[in-house]
Amino acid sequence: MILALCADKKNGMAFHQRRQSLDRAVRADLLTMAAGGPIWMTPYSARQFIEPDAVLRLSETPLSQAGPGALCFAEFPPLAPALERIKRLVLYRWDRIYPADQRLDLDLARDFRLVSVQDFAGHAHEIITKEVYQR
Repeated sequence: MILALCADKKNGMAFHQRRQSLDRAVRADLLTMAAGGPIWMTPYSARQFIEPDAVLRLSETPLSQAGPGALCFAEFPPLAPALERIKRLVLYRWDRIYPADQRLDLDLARDFRLVSVQDFAGHAHEIITKEVYQR
């Protein structure tokens, strides 16, 4: 599975069961990465995808339902239980620190190898850093 997620500079992902932020530039990049194929996510995450070309597969447990090679977008931990299924991880890093009570629960340095880093302009964020990791 290819896991895509967003986190702030301190690996914060969510606060009070809500996403920290969103950006249409991230959605556009995810749709480009999906290349017309489906993206697995929860119904909560799907509410932000208003693009008519988005092919979404909705599940309350997308990390367990996305098959090998499938793209899965997750906004909340826990992610660690799916570690063995994650072959590539795409982390969109916000250019700031938000309040967070849920943080990325994967050890990127131990379990993954960083293969690329790219900064791009967001709509709501001046800079978004896209980090791609491989198992």
